[in-house]
Amino acid sequence: MSDKETNGAKVCCESTMDLQPINVILGELVGKKGMLIPVLQKAQKEYGYLPELVLLRIAEELEISPSEIYGVATFYAQFYLEPRGRHVVRICRGTACHVKGATKITDIVAETLGVGVGESTEDMKFVLEDVACIGACGIAPVMMIDEKTYGSVTVNEAKEAVVNFVPPEED
Repeated sequence: MSDKETNGAKVCCESTMDLQPINVILGELVGKKGMLIPVLQKAQKEYGYLPELVLLRIAEELEISPSEIYGVATFYAQFYLEPRGRHVVRICRGTACHVKGATKITDIVAETLGVGVGESTEDMKFVLEDVACIGACGIAPVMMIDEKTYGSVTVNEAKEAVVNFVPPEED
């Protein structure tokens, strides 16, 4: 967990955080065996990441040490301890995609968004990720924005997809 004295801005923001959503999640799942990962998944879906206060609340309710919760949250790549962009741009870096120009796709998307791989845009709209394989080698190179797949994507198409992205309406 972060040191509260060296990370005052984060603690300030988190100290006013609404813990009601995590309390509801815990109320639904507490008492069932093996609920740590499902609790973390639901908490991340609710908050967009796993804030320190939420992890501490989970530790308290599940009677697990904060260091154990932190260990699980940092072990699995699906969990994030820092806020990140709402929409995930994934670019495949598997062999087929690499051979067909995925590096150029990554470069143009990074330049267009003004971020590096693993970073979120300043407005928190996008986060850019490269992934080992999307599993669509037949249409390489492949890029995804959230759940939408762009196959046989060119540099210009990738840039256009990011610039013109309109998120689907949320429920």
